Amino acid sequence: MFRGNHPATIDEKARLKVPVAFKQQLDARLVTQVYVTSSDGRSAEIWPLEEWEKREALLLQHNMDESVQKYLNLTSYYGQQVALDSQGRVLVPQILRGAAKLNGEVAVMGKINYLEVYNLAMLEEGLPATAMNSDDRKAVAAVLSRQI
Repeated sequence: MFRGNHPATIDEKARLKVPVAFKQQLDARLVTQVYVTSSDGRSAEIWPLEEWEKREALLLQHNMDESVQKYLNLTSYYGQQVALDSQGRVLVPQILRGAAKLNGEVAVMGKINYLEVYNLAMLEEGLPATAMNSDDRKAVAAVLSRQI
């Protein structure tokens, strides 16, 4: 499980050094390949390849659905399968780097089964607009109250 926010930097060669807390989790799961993509061009999603393949299997069951096709178009356009190097760095695809303005300081946030990377300044600027309201809190409470 990936959780929390860890600041990081994307270097001049377009590589993100995965923060230690997340790298340890990837190593424990023997992850050497990831899928780097985005569904909106505003952030990068880093999926352990096994997790991305689970997602693809679910999408395959509905691949004639127009919304699924739109999602696949975006995630394929921005996406590339990438190997983690020996120092735990991931190459961020150029198209995605440009769209999400991912250079220099970034926030790497754990999203349970994948990592999401944001331009740090843009994330901080946009946080007030994403504040949870009472409807959001009720929706989350309903999800958390469901029995598994």
